[in-house]
Amino acid sequence: MQKIATYLCNMSDKNHWESIYKNRSPSQMSWTQDAPKISLDFIHACHLSRNARIIDVGGGESKLVDYLLDAGYTDITVLDISANALDRAKKRLGARAADIKWIVQDITEFQTDQLFDCWHDRATFHFLTNPEQISKYAGLAKLHIKESGWLIVGGFSKSGPEKCSGLPVTRFGPDELSTVFSDGFKIRHYEMQDHVTPSGTKQNFIFCSFQRV
Repeated sequence: MQKIATYLCNMSDKNHWESIYKNRSPSQMSWTQDAPKISLDFIHACHLSRNARIIDVGGGESKLVDYLLDAGYTDITVLDISANALDRAKKRLGARAADIKWIVQDITEFQTDQLFDCWHDRATFHFLTNPEQISKYAGLAKLHIKESGWLIVGGFSKSGPEKCSGLPVTRFGPDELSTVFSDGFKIRHYEMQDHVTPSGTKQNFIFCSFQRV
């Protein structure tokens, strides 16, 4: 049986994303990647055991979970505000979906008694556009990441787009991200990356890894 938890979400955001994942194919979504290489590079650089507890925040139908399973990781959670997105991922994975914990929830409302060895977020954090949301996210990461555990955040850099999927975003540099996560985390590494969308547009991302201290 698949492991599924469903919670109340911010309905305006939820309806937006449910519609996106109901009506668009992966080739129509700018964030689609055939292979999440930079995410995998950052995760592997954490030198986690294969039974480490990993959460992919805003994972949607990303193929990161496929690659983590292929690499032998056994305790994976995928969280997304859109049930449609997770349903698409589960359909793609087939029988392997039963090995994943699936959570339908707005990350700013996340509640769990679990602690994670690695918290990964590609292209969710940058949709938080007010200080209260950003502060709440940082507090939840601190609360739910083990001591010496890892936080990996990838989002639009200062050179990236000002909007995505019709919504405004917050763009960050390494100094701004370090400030956001200064309470409880130390930055370990960052890289800039040009993501090429399915339509051929380049979007500049920043990826940062932080360690819980």
